[in-house]
Amino acid sequence: MSRPFRPVALEPLRRRSKRTAGLAVLTLAAGLLAAAPADAAPADQQRQRDFTAAAREFGVPEHVLLGVSFLESRWDFNAGTPSTSAGYGPMHLTDLREAGTGTHHDAGEEDPRGDEARRPKLPVTPAPKPPPPGLQTIDEAAALTGQAVATLRTDTTQNIRGGAALLAKYQREAGDWYAAVARYSGAKDEAGARSFADEVFDTISKGVSRKTDDGQSVTLAATPVSPVRAQAEDPKTECPKKVSCLSVPAPYQELPNNDYGNHDKADRPKSQKVEYIVIHDTEGYWDTAMDLVRDPTYVSWHYTIRSSDGQIAQHVPTKDVAWHAGNWYVNAKSVGIEHEGFAAKGTWYTEAMYRTSAKLVGYLARKYDVPLDRAHIIGHDNVPGTIPSTIKGMHWDPGPYWDWSHYFDLMGAPLAGFGRPGSPLVTITPDFATNQPAFTGCEGGGKPCPARGSGSVVLRSEPTDAAPLLKDIGLRPDGSVSTMDVSDVGSRAETGQRYVIAERRDGWTAIWYLGQKGWFRDARATSPSFGLVVTPKPGLATVPVFGRAYPEAEAYPANVPVQQVVPLPYTFSAGQRYSLGNVVGSEYFSATTFDPANHVVVKGKTRYVQIQFGHRIAFVKADDVRILPAF
Repeated sequence: MSRPFRPVALEPLRRRSKRTAGLAVLTLAAGLLAAAPADAAPADQQRQRDFTAAAREFGVPEHVLLGVSFLESRWDFNAGTPSTSAGYGPMHLTDLREAGTGTHHDAGEEDPRGDEARRPKLPVTPAPKPPPPGLQTIDEAAALTGQAVATLRTDTTQNIRGGAALLAKYQREAGDWYAAVARYSGAKDEAGARSFADEVFDTISKGVSRKTDDGQSVTLAATPVSPVRAQAEDPKTECPKKVSCLSVPAPYQELPNNDYGNHDKADRPKSQKVEYIVIHDTEGYWDTAMDLVRDPTYVSWHYTIRSSDGQIAQHVPTKDVAWHAGNWYVNAKSVGIEHEGFAAKGTWYTEAMYRTSAKLVGYLARKYDVPLDRAHIIGHDNVPGTIPSTIKGMHWDPGPYWDWSHYFDLMGAPLAGFGRPGSPLVTITPDFATNQPAFTGCEGGGKPCPARGSGSVVLRSEPTDAAPLLKDIGLRPDGSVSTMDVSDVGSRAETGQRYVIAERRDGWTAIWYLGQKGWFRDARATSPSFGLVVTPKPGLATVPVFGRAYPEAEAYPANVPVQQVVPLPYTFSAGQRYSLGNVVGSEYFSATTFDPANHVVVKGKTRYVQIQFGHRIAFVKADDVRILPAF
């Protein structure tokens, strides 16, 4: 049984009376207006003025209004598109009728286990459940402001008024601004609501200033508030402190016909080192994800993060292996985190989710000594196919609208390289807000996606805008070129990934990518980097490229079937260079039965080098390549 919200000691934020609060706000507003007449303010401060005016109109402390908006949208407009939880505009007013439920739009069917020693696990995703009523706050905002719902979605000024009206109503009903902010999160559970409110008031106390995606300068001045309360950590979960973390266990359960679900028992890091943290999106809403992960016939992942408030749920202990990435080698050496959202719809991810996820990844990286870089913190879209036949079906979430640069900034590990100017090794670092590739297919049917920020850099076969995109022989064995479909990663580099420059010409830069030169306009799209690069040993015209680092046949004990080391259909030729991500031993986790006593980690003598080969990572044998400094 949940407890009612209790007021927090935020004395400056409480209303002693409506009249007192109104006079105080009007006095403050009058002073502000006298100091800076609206008609004299710069155009890029219109959003700041909108927050001031809405706070005055509805009697909301301006720093509370700014803090809530920042945790929802970072004050961005996001081209009028909905968030992954159906929220619109700077105040994230939710309108599920308009946003829709969305569908999975992957290029093919992926076996989440990616283990050829077992029959493929191809779960059928059920029809989406109706999302909770909390995803329709725009109707109440329309009633409170007298504005049309469509106006509240598309007009930022009215959107801010709608959010302020809701906050004021919640405060009148709760009697406390902390409780009002917690309710604004939309969380059904107290823990998630409190976690969101804590993050908002922590942001208020520190302050923040930024330029929005549509060029507006907004500042939230640091305002002392106390206390910002930490959440009690569930002892059954592995989560950082000061976040709300639920235990929603995935079942380890025997099934008919010698089958079982929905993950494997292990003993990491004693049995195998955790090398990767894999970022996913759910392609569905929170409630559906919770139902699926508790289904023993479905697949699994370690954590889910809710969009509206950043609530975390843990499903599988991190010592165990979840079935999430479509590549058994990666599964066995990774932690998988799902984020409520839809890569296919081209929606945006809330600040609340980014912040909680960044805290979780930072915590896991420290626990397992995982480097905070894009060779180890990877998207599902960066996981390679295991063998040629699985490449086409690999998933591509979280998609090109996930802001990797901001995400790593939140973890205190900026992605911009620190290399010497002119370094042949570069990190992809476009400006997320202004970099707007013309993707298609967000709503299916090849229609243009909304023009909005992205971390993706599109590559062409020649240094001209009219040149075709690159070919990905794995995705298209017929040799046809890649497309601008939002799901097509065959000719796309992503923020934080590092590549070696192959050539520069007339403002264009070419990088080595899938055995080809991929060209893009280098208008601040890269940063120089330090690091190591990989190239074939002298005398080798080409070296094979692999999707996993499996041992040689001689390493397998008699009772474990040998897993074939099958090269991918790409060419890594002499003269080409790719950035080094890691040097790893060869391993195969044999786990084909319900009894963990039969699980075996096979370790070989072969060593592999992980490289950034295309959009996805890949592996080459260490004996085939030279590792050189990038200069």
